[in-house]
Amino acid sequence: EPGFCETVKDALEDEGYAVETAADGRSGLALLRGLDAPPCLMLLDLIMPVLDGNAVYRELRADPALAPIRVVVATSDPTQAPRGVEVLAKPLSLARLLDLVRTCCG
Repeated sequence: EPGFCETVKDALEDEGYAVETAADGRSGLALLRGLDAPPCLMLLDLIMPVLDGNAVYRELRADPALAPIRVVVATSDPTQAPRGVEVLAKPLSLARLLDLVRTCCG
């Protein structure tokens, strides 16, 4: 969701974090594979075009270079999230998101 991504990106950048976004799952994986260093946290929506969030999560875990990335799922239906993954329920609380990022990324 472009508006959602921009709002989250702006809020995190205002706090001093470097943020990358992707419009779909496949481009998100390509972006991650092209980074010099993995991010400290990935906020993953489950409903995305091209490749959904569960498929992205499976590919992340299958790739030794990407498997260590901490993943937090943003979804309106937490029952659909991969087992054992932290979930931020939509609508997102910006305060909760910022607390989580501070905890994970310093």
